[in-house]
Amino acid sequence: MAPPHGKDRHTSGHAPGHTRRALLAGVAAAGALGAAGCSRVATASAAGGGDLLDRLKAQGVVRLGIAGEIPFGYIDRDGQLTGEAPQLAKAIFKRLGVGKVQPVPTEFGSLIPGLNSQQFDVVAAGMYVTPERCEQVIFADPDYQVLDSFVVRKGNPKGLHTYKDVVAKKARFATGTGYAQIQHAVDAGYEQGDILIVPDQVAGLNAVEAGRVDVFAGTALTTRAVVRKSAKAESTRPFAPLVDGKPRVDGGAFAFRPTESRLRDAFNVELQLLKKSGELFRILRPFGFTEAEMTDLTAKELCRG
Repeated sequence: MAPPHGKDRHTSGHAPGHTRRALLAGVAAAGALGAAGCSRVATASAAGGGDLLDRLKAQGVVRLGIAGEIPFGYIDRDGQLTGEAPQLAKAIFKRLGVGKVQPVPTEFGSLIPGLNSQQFDVVAAGMYVTPERCEQVIFADPDYQVLDSFVVRKGNPKGLHTYKDVVAKKARFATGTGYAQIQHAVDAGYEQGDILIVPDQVAGLNAVEAGRVDVFAGTALTTRAVVRKSAKAESTRPFAPLVDGKPRVDGGAFAFRPTESRLRDAFNVELQLLKKSGELFRILRPFGFTEAEMTDLTAKELCRG
């Protein structure tokens, strides 16, 4: 979910008609929210890093903020919520003594506000760790890293491989709502007002296939997933965008309220154990992640920018 700096965000394939809106609606239709009236969680005490972990253990359920985006968290063809973040959440929270995860679907841009207004307990949406976000939430260490990639017409007729190519060739450029790729393109010299903003990678693919744009930018994960069944489009080789003149590798992670450092720290302990055992890769691999997306990046270094 590209998770924005400002997602993407980003494997199972899905039909072209499955937009993020449809995925979110599917979550609700599947009854994933459980008791509809429980839209808030109790206010946490910040003392000693918060008491949310204890309350989650007592309740036996953790509410996950989900953005309905492949491969991070979405409804599969059987109507079940899946994705790398929900599956990883199930594994880690079970280790923490919380047996059930309950998704709360929302738009990606509403995840941090929803978390801080206590609509759910944790953001589980493949969110990029950025300095700006680190001022609003606290992150676990990344569970994956990812490069950028483009969706282009078959054969890549304009030869678009980097944002500099997009600028130099005056290509018509699109990316997703709130995606980090907006800033990546602007940093390369593309006029922000000329960027076509679409809801998600499916809409981006449709725009490329219809000839409305020359290129759609997202993460390598999302672009290679969305073109899988396309007869008209392909994804380009992954590349590191330049941020402040330096190649940038982004990492996605779970986010927590700033008062809940105790829960975040406990989550990190279990995450590191899964990394060391190789279980993390086994959980993520069915969703299109490769060894190249495994990472030792930390939230601390990504928060520094």
